[in-house]
Amino acid sequence: MNNDNTSFELQRDSFGRLVLTDAQGERHVGVTPVRAFPLSAPAHGVSLVGGEGRELVWVDNVAQLPASTKALLEEELAVRDFAPTLLRLHGVSSFGVPSTWTVSTDRGDTTFVLKAEEDIRRIEGGALLIASAHGVQFRIPDVKVLDRASRKLLERFL
Repeated sequence: MNNDNTSFELQRDSFGRLVLTDAQGERHVGVTPVRAFPLSAPAHGVSLVGGEGRELVWVDNVAQLPASTKALLEEELAVRDFAPTLLRLHGVSSFGVPSTWTVSTDRGDTTFVLKAEEDIRRIEGGALLIASAHGVQFRIPDVKVLDRASRKLLERFL
């Protein structure tokens, strides 16, 4: 883990994934920024996490980063912070992946593509995060609150 905000570089590859080059010159593809305190201190305490789920770099203050790195990080965090709450699952195109899901969210009705079953993550308290093929994270705060038909469709993927 590295705590020096200037000893790494951040770029996007041709697939749109974040690539971190650390102080030793090692490239880490598919890095995910995670805010430590998203509500109380969103610009302080950001962890850059590798594909294996391990922290690669800790950023104390986003404002102290070079402009290009700061812009990439803020762009990626904005995508992660946009997380509509899934209220109802109307249907799925197939029970294999990829599949197209038709849902109602707190921001309206939409469809999205689920690429892989690993794109459904369990988080604390019975909540789920579902990542669409375009990187939008849909939240389900409590699966038990969903209607029976939605739960039944969702269970096929869990």
